[in-house]
Amino acid sequence: MHLVASGFPILPALITAITIALWAFSRLPEYLTALLFFSAAMIVAAAPREVVFSGFSSAAFWLVLSGYVLGLALKYTGLADRMASALSRRLSGSYPKVVAGVVALTYLLAFVMPSNMGRIALLMPIVLAYADQIGLVAGRRGRIGLALAVGFGTFQLSTSILPANVPNLVMAGSIESSYGLQLGYLPYLWLHAPVLGILKGAVLVACIAWLFRDTPEAAPPAPAAQPLSAAEKRLAVLLGLTLLGWVTDGWHGVSPAWIGLASACVCLLPKVGFVSGEQFGKEVNFRTAIYVAGILGLAAMVADSGLGGIIGRALLAWLPLSPEAPMQSFFSLVGLSAALNFVVTANGVPALYTPLAETLAQASGFPLMTVLMAQVAGYATVIMPYQASPIVVAMGMGQVPARSGLALSLLTALVSFVALVPLDYLWFRLLGMPGS
Repeated sequence: MHLVASGFPILPALITAITIALWAFSRLPEYLTALLFFSAAMIVAAAPREVVFSGFSSAAFWLVLSGYVLGLALKYTGLADRMASALSRRLSGSYPKVVAGVVALTYLLAFVMPSNMGRIALLMPIVLAYADQIGLVAGRRGRIGLALAVGFGTFQLSTSILPANVPNLVMAGSIESSYGLQLGYLPYLWLHAPVLGILKGAVLVACIAWLFRDTPEAAPPAPAAQPLSAAEKRLAVLLGLTLLGWVTDGWHGVSPAWIGLASACVCLLPKVGFVSGEQFGKEVNFRTAIYVAGILGLAAMVADSGLGGIIGRALLAWLPLSPEAPMQSFFSLVGLSAALNFVVTANGVPALYTPLAETLAQASGFPLMTVLMAQVAGYATVIMPYQASPIVVAMGMGQVPARSGLALSLLTALVSFVALVPLDYLWFRLLGMPGS
């Protein structure tokens, strides 16, 4: 049982605060902080074992591992270099143009591939191989920027596409179970894509191009087309089947995680696969996988202990909501969603915010659907990288220093709150969202 004072779970709150502080300030390696969280939570029995370690059974954890394996297969067969060469013929030019091309690619892929982790697993090795071809080798700022473009573009822009992001699906499920309402694909896209998709993509490109400005070299002339090797052909078929499975998951009902894991197992099979056991042991970044499991376990503990609901209700009491000040109320709703991001990360925000929506609607004067849709701008705005596990995975795969990811998240969050949230409010009004 947790230690509780007047209904407040003290031990989960203390462990949560220390864990978040260590992740936020990077005083210890992220994986070590995750391990410390696991040990502390179990020693003091802050939550049941299945809650604390729930991250290891989550789809995200297994997509991380399978993504690394698929990336190694692309690298060792030479297929990543071949695909990077094809990419270079379309993205060559200045660094901002290259960044814009990568960000656009992450957004377009989100329309056909539902899994954030799957998109990162597919794109990262290709983009890194392309970075090598244009002289942005390991350690160069431009290479770090391209890796972050994959992570931030994949997560943030996909919040504008209903089935392409885990928090969106959590929100849709919570709205249906709590209020009996269903979200439509096209109305949702029309409401969010112009600001949270297109304009946020432009902001992301500008921030990366400024923070990590670099001068790429001209891509080497494309060599004469060589026929695909037998290994490349087999891997291309495997990737095609994997992508088909990911795109059609709504039809067959198998999670993208298990499709990715099955593909990873094929890649590891002796004689048939592409990655040896030695390569798997040396090059798969288990530290990032542990970090992701820690983030998900922390969010589960916060929800299980009731801490998330307590924090949400406490924040609600401080919100300046008033029917006479609609813009102020809209900013407050987005701010609440962003604040919950610190405690339960993006995946958990809709589960806490959505049940509060009826109370928020009464206090703000907004209709229920306006209140529900305002939360998207909040969880789409990552203030610190740990708040979105896909960004953490991308940083691990791209070997991005923690301070670089933090710098980009803080800058994009600042621009989003100053410029994009007001534009989002105006777009709501232009579309005639009632009460906005």
